[in-house]
Amino acid sequence: MKKRNDLRPLTKAEMEVMNVLWDATEALTIHEIIERYPEPRPAYTTIATFLKIIEAKGYVEHFKKEGSKRCFVFSPIFTREKYIANVMDDVKDSLFGNSTKKLFSFLIRTEDITDEELMEIMQMVRMSPMEGMDTLSDGL
Repeated sequence: MKKRNDLRPLTKAEMEVMNVLWDATEALTIHEIIERYPEPRPAYTTIATFLKIIEAKGYVEHFKKEGSKRCFVFSPIFTREKYIANVMDDVKDSLFGNSTKKLFSFLIRTEDITDEELMEIMQMVRMSPMEGMDTLSDGL
């Protein structure tokens, strides 16, 4: 993965393409990506353009589909979890002075967190870092 500062942020539309790729169990063609969109589906050229952009940004790679001369498949270069960690590090660094405490304080004050969710978060904090990783990854 490129260094955090080398990656340009994704737009909402680019993120939608990445989510399709991350949800897939294998590399996808443009047609397969489009099929996974809800109606109304985007045009082939729209998805092709987004893929060209996000590949230039360093998020995806493409290669020829096995047994095909002209068909390409696209695959994410790194996982959704690594992308989220990268984005959150940038947010923490740029908006909270690299302070995890300030970031958590902000989220607790501004998000509608139920008492049950807050208790679950507190239990994760009490766990060792490795024990909490499985729980934290469940929603990704």
